[in-house]
Amino acid sequence: MTKADIIERVSDELGGLPKKEAADTVELVLELIKATLASGENVKLPGFGNFVVRHKTTRRGRNPKTGEEMVLEARRVVTFKPSHRLKAAVNT
Repeated sequence: MTKADIIERVSDELGGLPKKEAADTVELVLELIKATLASGENVKLPGFGNFVVRHKTTRRGRNPKTGEEMVLEARRVVTFKPSHRLKAAVNT
């Protein structure tokens, strides 16, 4: 499913909401989630799951192509943990 598919479904589910308004709504929700994660906060969507910002420390690694050792800088990554309801829905 793509963002365009989601916009189409939102438009249909809300009784023929114009696609422009549905697109604006979907885009706004995604931007809010992105801004929240960028600020270092987690996003919890009950019944769906949690987007968690994790901090990775500086560590040693290697280039798989050359085998050369290198230092991987500290960074933040986003992980997703699905809720039990989402897991159950996917597995039925």
